[in-house]
Amino acid sequence: MVARPMMNNTVLGSLLKEKLPSLHGRPGMWQATVDSLTLYVITDETHDRMRIMAPVTEAAEDDAGLLWTLLSANFDRALDAKYAINDGVVWSTFLHRLSWLTEPALDNALEQVITLARTTGSSYTSSDLFFGSA
Repeated sequence: MVARPMMNNTVLGSLLKEKLPSLHGRPGMWQATVDSLTLYVITDETHDRMRIMAPVTEAAEDDAGLLWTLLSANFDRALDAKYAINDGVVWSTFLHRLSWLTEPALDNALEQVITLARTTGSSYTSSDLFFGSA
């Protein structure tokens, strides 16, 4: 069995360049466009964290219906990707320990973040899998 190198900014940057042709940025902070969706990949090697995220839509503080829908989706349809809100923007996000990330997990994370962003307003799902009775 061949030991894989532990994921770090160097390894992640190389993988992202292969998977996202429009990638630009610097180690620890990358940006790419997939169709019309902007993806950000941010890491903190010191704290062993990474985040993939894409802005989805604006959110008003008084939009209880949207907030309810996003929280419900986080429970049974968003799977490993999740909705988050910051500064009035809804984000599709994926958070993970950087060192534990594998290439298959990265592929899955990118797919889920993109799918969750694209299905906002319709099914609010990150894949075909649902938990519960949905």
